[in-house]
Amino acid sequence: MIRALFIVTTALALGACATAPAPTEPPAQTPKPADGAPGSDRYEHKVDSGPEQRPDVESQPEPVPKEEPLSAYGNPKTYSVWGKTYQVMESAAGYEEEGLASWYGRKFHGYRTSSGEPFDMYRFTAAHRTLPLPTYARVTNLDNGKSLVVRVNDRGPFHSERIIDLSWAAAARLGIEGKGTGRVRVEALTVREKVKPNREGTVPTAVRAAVDSPPPDTAKAAEGDELYLQAGAFQALDSARNLERALRDELKLPVSVRQPESSALYKVWLGPFASNEARDRARQAIRQAGFTPPIPVN
Repeated sequence: MIRALFIVTTALALGACATAPAPTEPPAQTPKPADGAPGSDRYEHKVDSGPEQRPDVESQPEPVPKEEPLSAYGNPKTYSVWGKTYQVMESAAGYEEEGLASWYGRKFHGYRTSSGEPFDMYRFTAAHRTLPLPTYARVTNLDNGKSLVVRVNDRGPFHSERIIDLSWAAAARLGIEGKGTGRVRVEALTVREKVKPNREGTVPTAVRAAVDSPPPDTAKAAEGDELYLQAGAFQALDSARNLERALRDELKLPVSVRQPESSALYKVWLGPFASNEARDRARQAIRQAGFTPPIPVN
């Protein structure tokens, strides 16, 4: 694990992540330089782990994607680690990838990330080798259907078989903490809330990848205007069936697995519901049962 990859000669002002930290073991107010960076100290903990006191990550709000300036500290055109050179992406738009996720926690808590911010294991953040810092992304556990929005503000992981390094809180929320790694899909969420006029003087339509928007091919239910919830999307049919059975056994709700013609994913849908109120009640019941809140489809 390598943190604070980039050598700079001037101190930079440090920002804060979008989600408030839990009250236990707060992050350091002044970030400590990570091991290997100029003026670095040794880590207090030799082995990484989760926190001694585990806060409730299920009720913690997710980061809301918003426009932010790119970190001057964390976005060089290229950088090298362990003899390999990486090229930082100019834009996160359209990025989507599936692979293994790992996580990091207490060992790095309070130390400087590659964006210059202190790492807080209680926030929903992540490290990525080439996405611009910061980037908001939705991470979906392909084995259980749970998904979460994270704010990417660090570099890593530098093991070739892994595509993203999650904070402890994000890994715990997604059900990856216990195994150490998990199969995930990472989708960048791009936001353009303030749109400048183009060369013709007209203002193009603003584009916002909303956190709770359904995938494009499920924007309309298959049967007319009936109301549904989407609880997960999987490449493997077995994974979709597992979530289908868990929801049916736990909540006794109508649930089925679908595969729209325009998608290679198996999608777990609940419904149809007679009204928005009935759908909202079902969504709340699913969350209270410990599942990731499903996406409304109408």
